[in-house]
Amino acid sequence: MRVLLSPAYQLELDSKQAANREPYPPLGTLYAASRLRKDGHEVALSDSMLARGMGEFRRDLERFRPDLVAIYEDDFNYLSKMCLTNMRKAAFEKARLAREAGAFVVVHGSDATDRLEEYLREPIDAAVVGEGEETLAELARGATNLAGIAGLAFLDGGDLVRTAARPFLRDLDALPFPAWDLVDVERYRGAWRERHDYFSLNMVTTRGCPYHCNWCAKPIYGQRYQTRSPASVAEELSFVHDVVRPDRLWFADDIFGLKPGWVESFASEVESRGVRTPFKIQARADLIDEDVASALARAGCENVWMGAESGSQKVLDAMEKGIRVEQIHRATRLLRERGIRVSFFLQFGYPGEEWSDIEQTLEMVRRARPDDIGISVSYPLPGTSFYDRVRSELGEKTNWTDSDDLDLMFRGTYAPDFYRALYNLVHSEFRLRRELRHLPHPSAIARSMKHFAGLLAARVAVEARARRNPALP
Repeated sequence: MRVLLSPAYQLELDSKQAANREPYPPLGTLYAASRLRKDGHEVALSDSMLARGMGEFRRDLERFRPDLVAIYEDDFNYLSKMCLTNMRKAAFEKARLAREAGAFVVVHGSDATDRLEEYLREPIDAAVVGEGEETLAELARGATNLAGIAGLAFLDGGDLVRTAARPFLRDLDALPFPAWDLVDVERYRGAWRERHDYFSLNMVTTRGCPYHCNWCAKPIYGQRYQTRSPASVAEELSFVHDVVRPDRLWFADDIFGLKPGWVESFASEVESRGVRTPFKIQARADLIDEDVASALARAGCENVWMGAESGSQKVLDAMEKGIRVEQIHRATRLLRERGIRVSFFLQFGYPGEEWSDIEQTLEMVRRARPDDIGISVSYPLPGTSFYDRVRSELGEKTNWTDSDDLDLMFRGTYAPDFYRALYNLVHSEFRLRRELRHLPHPSAIARSMKHFAGLLAARVAVEARARRNPALP
């Protein structure tokens, strides 16, 4: 069968990410492509990440003339997991174009899983639910009885039908490596180096996350967690190192190195192959001890992003995060002692968070001095207990349009515009303190003055918006 794979996510539809200019190929889509090739199908990729409009997708449809089109999202990209409405509209437009081209149309991704009926009322024949490679492979074999294929959803006479759940893959090492040859690597390399001084590529070592943060949606893997062997990851790294030649890597796992001893073994595998490449990861503070930190340094880790979320233990406990503020500081110290940069994800607006909790978060950032921060506001997504808690408060808008939306869509302690002002305040203070470390360099003086002015303006904006609410800071 001739199968055309294409995710819906487009950088140009997400203004914040377009400005950041850090595009990554659709890794999950490339895994699906390699799995289909294993069965002998002819597979093509219409990569939307750097596309402009729908012109490239139209041309790929005309050139390839697929029997099957899979609008298949990258399950490893947090931007796809955010279920942004701009990308939903893009998926619907692709479905219409694919149907007009005479293809059988299938969809897969977090947003489609959350909104099965809405997607299936578009010109989409079926949705792949859960882990997608094996379900898509069975569908591509030409099975006509959709009800007999596990892991599918479709409409029958207007009624939603969901088939039996497909078991998760137990041996991730059995999957072929992603189909990197389908990617225009030089286009990505050029995009990165035009904006930065290096080219970064994405890989994964695991699937899923077993933790119970009650705001974290897991529509694809649920609570399941599967790990590739250190040898398999190092072997793929060796291939990527020699063939794709990235300057840096992003291991896009939800949680890197959860299995005891895994990071230490991986470091040894990397060293034995001589393919040490600088990389960044996402990890939990409570997983970082002296042995793990040392092994990360040996393997080439240069930056660890931690889901710190809040400096208030009350808020962390309400989130069921399962970590303590002291662990964030300890992990930061252990990593920094080994030359590894530390970055924090921060989240504001969780129900019950008050000004005193926000102040504790600001103080955590001041004390820990992370190298970078990423800020969001609490975002309720279906399938989470947090969503169930605030569902009755949601209005017509239930998803962000793009990753810079930051709309608080439920009744928080403060109004949504307060959190947008707070976003600017935290970033302004962070940038000012970072520049002060470089004084008395002349350029640092100029930038410090700029950030100080921004901080004052942001502080005034936060206080003005807070006065509209009885919970004054």
